[in-house]
Amino acid sequence: MKNYKPKGRLKAAEYIKGILKSDRVLLSRAITIVESNLESDKILAKEIVQSILPNSGNSFRIGITGVPGVGKSTFIEAFGIHLIKQGKKVAILSIDPSSQRTKGSILGDKTRMEELANMEEAYIRPSASGDTLGGVANKTGETMLLCEAAGYDVILIETVGVGQSETAVHNMTDFFLLLMLAGAGDELQGIKKGIMEMADMVVINKADGDNITMSKMAKRQYQNALHIFPQADSGWSPVVSTASAIKNIGINNVWEEVGNFKKLVDENGYFLKNRNQQQIKWMYNNINEELKHLFYGSEEISSQLKVLEKEIISSKISPVKAAQNILEQFKKSI
Repeated sequence: MKNYKPKGRLKAAEYIKGILKSDRVLLSRAITIVESNLESDKILAKEIVQSILPNSGNSFRIGITGVPGVGKSTFIEAFGIHLIKQGKKVAILSIDPSSQRTKGSILGDKTRMEELANMEEAYIRPSASGDTLGGVANKTGETMLLCEAAGYDVILIETVGVGQSETAVHNMTDFFLLLMLAGAGDELQGIKKGIMEMADMVVINKADGDNITMSKMAKRQYQNALHIFPQADSGWSPVVSTASAIKNIGINNVWEEVGNFKKLVDENGYFLKNRNQQQIKWMYNNINEELKHLFYGSEEISSQLKVLEKEIISSKISPVKAAQNILEQFKKSI
């Protein structure tokens, strides 16, 4: 099954040519190959990604996360439309939650961003998060490179939601945007400190109607909270603003702050330094993934693990000892 080759696959050169010509159909087909777990597709994907690499890296990458119900899709649509009006081509990589049981995913962002999805300058790619750390699809990094090579100026990566492992998306973007709500309880207790420390900007969304006063209050609370944290390596002081995506209020201010950030990190050298560090982290992440696949993909290891599971349940061996035994066996086999 691993060697199965799907029908209709083109040669790598045809995908590469299509991507560089901004052919959205071929871009989508190439991303499908990148996301595939088939061995034949993995080989093809590596050739495509390696070939387009010189044409990638020219976009600005923004990670967007927030609590459930904050209106991420509505905000991203309003923000994306604003960017297109500024003359930008925008790619949205939206990571949907997957079922851990069936690995299925709703993938509904194209319906939630209907106006943006119909714009020629926008490209929306929903992906299932699977079991990858941080709700970031395993191949989001490669997908991002393909979109850059296709000429998209701004890449927006929407994550599943707020959680400890949002570090994954922070480590592949240039700017990290945190969306929050006012009046949804104790705002400062509703978010982990780690997420706040990563945020370059906090936007209080749905700041309209009767919610304006509470939004202004929440803005002050977050501003006070951010002052507690040490200065980021970028030299940037995180900002807090209010916005109403549904009424298109405050969206332009978000892009202005992104521009201020970009100007600062270009001048102080942090932008390039951070990109380089991310590339190194990406290499190590891929090594970890390949080692995991190599280990669990071994039929001998898989068979031995089932034996060890039974021995653990019957208290014949401790979990720690079992792990040591199987790893020793694996090291001898490589």
